[in-house]
Amino acid sequence: MKPSSSTSELFGPLFTDPAVEAEISDRAWLRAMLDFERALAIVQARAGIVSEAAARMVVTAIDVGRYDPAALGEAALTSGTPVVPLVKAIGAHVTAEGRTAVHNGATSQDVLDTALSLVAFRALGPVLDALAGVAGECERLARRHRDTLIAGRTLAQHALPTTFGLKCAGWLVAVDEAADALDRVRERRLAVQFGGAAGTLAAVADPDLTDQLAAQLGLAAPLLPWHTDRTRVAELACALGGVSGVLAKIAQDVVLLAQTEVAEVAEGEGGTSSAMPHKHNPVRAVLVTAGTRRVPGLVSTVLSSMAQEHERAAGAWHSEWQTVTELLRLVGGAAHGVRELLSRLRVDPDRMRRNLELTGGLLMAENVAGRLAARIGRTEAQELVAEVCRAAALNGRTLRQALLADLRIDLSEQAVDEALDPAGYVGSAGEFVDRALAAHRGKGDR
Repeated sequence: MKPSSSTSELFGPLFTDPAVEAEISDRAWLRAMLDFERALAIVQARAGIVSEAAARMVVTAIDVGRYDPAALGEAALTSGTPVVPLVKAIGAHVTAEGRTAVHNGATSQDVLDTALSLVAFRALGPVLDALAGVAGECERLARRHRDTLIAGRTLAQHALPTTFGLKCAGWLVAVDEAADALDRVRERRLAVQFGGAAGTLAAVADPDLTDQLAAQLGLAAPLLPWHTDRTRVAELACALGGVSGVLAKIAQDVVLLAQTEVAEVAEGEGGTSSAMPHKHNPVRAVLVTAGTRRVPGLVSTVLSSMAQEHERAAGAWHSEWQTVTELLRLVGGAAHGVRELLSRLRVDPDRMRRNLELTGGLLMAENVAGRLAARIGRTEAQELVAEVCRAAALNGRTLRQALLADLRIDLSEQAVDEALDPAGYVGSAGEFVDRALAAHRGKGDR
């Protein structure tokens, strides 16, 4: 059986988006390589470097020829890249005159770097579409739950009351900002590569061809060849890593909120167990978490490959091809997964409110101390309320009972009740949600 570089048929569907997968497959890479060779022949014919007849033969050979990724991969072992056998295969479909326009003045890295840019550009289309879907779901949840109370948790413990809407607004802003960064890389940093054997274009000596190639392929035009300047690839990897982290955060929040003891949200479908009929596992969130955990290592591989030897790397460049492909696959799968997850997320506001009472009002201690501070001083108020909280926990009382029983707490029963009302101590949560929603709407208007 021939080895395949495509995603696993057994595990792949768990971590991929079919729309992204179509743009990063072996055939997608091959199409991008052929696109470069076609565009090169076209722009060189326009510049009078090769004859129009030769260029037409190359274009025809590329358009109607049959090129097998598996065969090219096997043949690549002698040269280290699939470009050499591909060029030979194209040349076999044309006459001697046509071969003058095949790969003229280019080197293998020109083809593969441009192909990487094309593959990434095309794959990022569905990735960004999925992220827009994620943002839309975050917007919907933030708007609907703007004032839905929930326990804010720091270091995994109840801290202060907040709103589920603000949590979703935080997701929304993070997704929008990460998507903007990725879109910037797509539009401005994914560039054509054309430098020839050593980055001098000695074989054709026409630097304007790079701009023409970029226009023909819909990519950015670099200032000069970037064979061993890998900042563009690093920026792509880091932007994908940022998106992955944002999606991982959302998935992790869902996993935690869906725990049996918390039960504030639940996934809307699936979640079965092979052994326990009662289980409703947060499967989507778990799969997103699994996929995104692989991303930082891949980003690290790209960053560690930036130091490259002289005018052509001895291995570091080669390490990027499958690494970037896998990054696109995993981030695309995570974006698809989070969009599906949030679109079916079940939210339980009543459970959120009940959970606010689990500590017997202790998460409102800061508000109580703040109300006492004007009278007895901030430090003294903090120390007094901390002592009352410890006594309440030790004696199994609610904070309300402990406050009313302590003669040092000079607050009326009404004032104590007001201080312990979570709805009255969410600060600017609503206004922050409104800001996030307005910024997201403004993003759509641009």
